[in-house]
Amino acid sequence: MKKEKLLIVGFGDLGHRLVKLIDTTQYEICGICRIKRNMPTGVEGIYADACDSLQMRSILANNYDVVVVTLTPDERNDANYRRSYVDSVKLLCAQLRQRQPRLIIFVSSTRVYAQNCGEIVDEKSPTEPREFAGRRLLEAEQVLLDSGLNSCVVRFSGIYGRGEGHLLKQVKAGIGCPSFPVQYSNRIHADDCAGVLAHLIDLQRRETLAPVYLATDCEPVSLWELKCWLARQLGLEEAQLSQSSDLSRQAGSKRCSNQLLLSTGYQFRYPSFRDGYRKVIGPV
Repeated sequence: MKKEKLLIVGFGDLGHRLVKLIDTTQYEICGICRIKRNMPTGVEGIYADACDSLQMRSILANNYDVVVVTLTPDERNDANYRRSYVDSVKLLCAQLRQRQPRLIIFVSSTRVYAQNCGEIVDEKSPTEPREFAGRRLLEAEQVLLDSGLNSCVVRFSGIYGRGEGHLLKQVKAGIGCPSFPVQYSNRIHADDCAGVLAHLIDLQRRETLAPVYLATDCEPVSLWELKCWLARQLGLEEAQLSQSSDLSRQAGSKRCSNQLLLSTGYQFRYPSFRDGYRKVIGPV
């Protein structure tokens, strides 16, 4: 059987994890990144800017079957988010219309939701982001979904498992959060992020995908409960954590549902924050 061609646009940590799950007897894999880096065995590195039309035209002439778009802005501001997400997706869609890959996946975020009162949100919930990051991600999503290309969007919740991470550093520093009003946290381990992408790439061979999947683990949790649990795992006392509201600013407080993703047959490697953070923390 002829190998399919897989292109990962924005090859970083998630790309590294994804290729470990891809059968290289079935795929030729290429990864685009802005700077030169060591690529995994079996992956062709392409050093280019996803917003450069000439570079992308040349790259996409190779007629990729699957394109995974996982981009990161250079800086956290509106102009960079617009360029990294909206402009690059517009360019990709313009170049891919005549080539029609079997699947394009855009990696987005639950930042597109603005719910802040503990609501349960899913793929059909209103998306009315109040800050620029969520607005630009939502704009890029819509560009892709309106393109007529065979595509889907995956909205990941808070990704952890890439090193120590922000939450663990906060807990070690004694930084907690208010126990009331409740602030909900939604987590997904980076390995499950890669697992979800690999699952959808394979699933699309057999059935039509939904336009949007919300990818988060099976247990939304209050941020206070999560930080107290982490403190206990680290051998710290809960009383050592502050409850100051200005030390932990959250973009929202919602409970994300993964029911649609579970209905496709995906099985989480780390179904809850406990499973995943035990792996991250290791022996104490």
